[in-house]
Order: sequence, then C-alpha cells, then structure tokens
Amino acid sequence: MNLNSTLTSMIDLSRKEDGTNDTAAFAKDVAAGLSLKQKDLPSRYFYDGKGSQLFQQIMNLPEYYLTRAEHEVFTTNKDAICSRFAGEGFFHLIDLGAGDALKTKILLRQLARQQADFDYVPVDISGDAMQQLTQSLQTELPEVNVQAVVGEYFKALQWLQKHKSERKVVLFLGSNIGNFEKQDSIEFLKSVRGYLSHGDRLLVGVDLKKNPDVILPAYNDAAGVTAEFNLNLLRRINRELGGEFILDQFRHYAMYNPLEGVMRSFLISLKEQQVYIGATGKTYHFAAWEAIHTENSHKYAVQEIEELGGLCGFGTEKVYFDKSKGFADVLFYVA
Repeated sequence: MNLNSTLTSMIDLSRKEDGTNDTAAFAKDVAAGLSLKQKDLPSRYFYDGKGSQLFQQIMNLPEYYLTRAEHEVFTTNKDAICSRFAGEGFFHLIDLGAGDALKTKILLRQLARQQADFDYVPVDISGDAMQQLTQSLQTELPEVNVQAVVGEYFKALQWLQKHKSERKVVLFLGSNIGNFEKQDSIEFLKSVRGYLSHGDRLLVGVDLKKNPDVILPAYNDAAGVTAEFNLNLLRRINRELGGEFILDQFRHYAMYNPLEGVMRSFLISLKEQQVYIGATGKTYHFAAWEAIHTENSHKYAVQEIEELGGLCGFGTEKVYFDKSKGFADVLFYVA
C-alpha cells in the first residue's frame, strides 16, 4: 500500500449502456414476483437509501446477534486473518455487499497497521451507501486506496476481472450466503469461482444452526425495525414504480423452520384488496391473509458450508468462530 498515492473513487455499474437506470429491471422483477401463485419479491430491492439506513439500525438491535458475532470473530482473529490475506503480496480486497463496512473496517485497520500491499473495492447495489462509505474511509483510513463499485455482484466481478487482474480476496460477510436458496447458493458460489484464479481467496460469513429462540427475534424485533425494513419494500415500489400499496394494510411476519434450518420473512395482506402499479400497468389481487415472500436466511452446520464450498470449486483453508460457535467466517481457497 503506497501511502503517498492514495485514491478514493466510485464506479457506477448500475446504469445500462443507453444511460438508463435499473428501474425497468425492478419493474420486471416486481411484475414477475406478484404474478406468481405464491407471491415473491426479491430481497435485493430492500436496499434503497431508506432501506440501507433501516438495516444499519437493525444491526444495532439487541436481538440481532449476527453483527456482534461477526464483529467478535474479526476482533479476535484480525491478525491471523489479515496475515493470510497479505502473505502472497499485493491483492484487491473485494467486499460484496459492503454496506457501511462496519466489520470490514476492523480488517482494513489491521491491514493498514501491518502495512499490507492492497486496495479496497467495496461493492454494493446502493449508491447512497457507497457514497457514505467512501466519505467515511477518507476520514477514518485515508491511507487506504478505495475504489467503490455500485452495481450487482456479477457486473462488479466482471468489471474487476477486466480492470483489476491482480490477486483477489473476496469478502461475502454477514451471512449473506444464507439469503440464497440452496441451489441458488451453489450457482452463486460457482459464478464467483469463475471470476477467481489460483491464489485467490473467498471469506464467507455464515450464521450457524442454533436455538430457534435465539434466531427468531433477530428477524422480528420488539421495536418493529425489521417490520419497517420489510414494509419499506412496498414504499419503494410506490415511490419508484408508481405503486398504490397502502402500507397499513400489510404486516411483517417471520417464521423459522428448524427442519430446513431456514428463517423466512413475509408481508401479509390484512384484507382482500387490489393494488395497481403504474410501471407494470397491472393491478394485482391480494386475498385476505395472503403472503408475499420477501427473504430467506438459511443457517448452516460447519460441515454443510464446507461441503458447499467443495461443490463450487473451493477448498477450506480455515474456519474462524465467535466464542459461542454460533457464527463462523470460513476462508476458502481456489481449489
């Protein structure tokens, strides 16, 4: 890391070649999801500016143990983790779904302390989040070279493969892997593997299976912040797509299935109603108590996540736990 040539910049890949943004894709996904027999909205659309702010609040809730657990993993193991990252010379530290990078900053400070040779590439779908992050890093860690990327993960990885060919260490933290259905997680990790080469690494945060009485409140907090986070998806549809959802006529509902090891979130229609969405040109019927599925959060056993990595072309290099062994960050190498 050259302290005399630090750089902070931002690349926006969320715009199409014709200069338009992703509103059309948003409308297409909403139309497809609300036309299903069992309605479903993609969780990635939670994260507009307001949604990102609400998620920052969620991470500070007493019920939401995940952030604290991963923070503990990094605080306890930062020297060992960063030494493995930096042991083979210069690398790009690519942070998929970076958000405010609260936990990643623990590693960034340690890497700077070790005078590691690297740059930091946070990736997030939220331009607001990336703007705030680059500004905070200029103040907190001005010695770190930063090039934020706004866009979907694979657009970003494709751009990085073309423009940043050196060794890569990819972070996928916060148990984001749990948001995928099992087959989708295989396809995702195989796709990530396709952009990596021998010597590259992938660090994946994983929420482990545990007492359901601990898991459920993390997705249905007493203060109602998670409910507001889910309902904000309807608010976003109203604002960006000309939707006519009446938010008071929907409620957040969360449930955990210990057989599948998955937490699921829904928005429930409290009455029979019709909702028009201008950008799709359609009206959608909701029966009383009909559910819109919005998010999954799969929990893993350590053996399961290691086997998942193996299926996708990775080998397990090291597993780092919090003290309760309820959360793990798994360091994979390209096999």
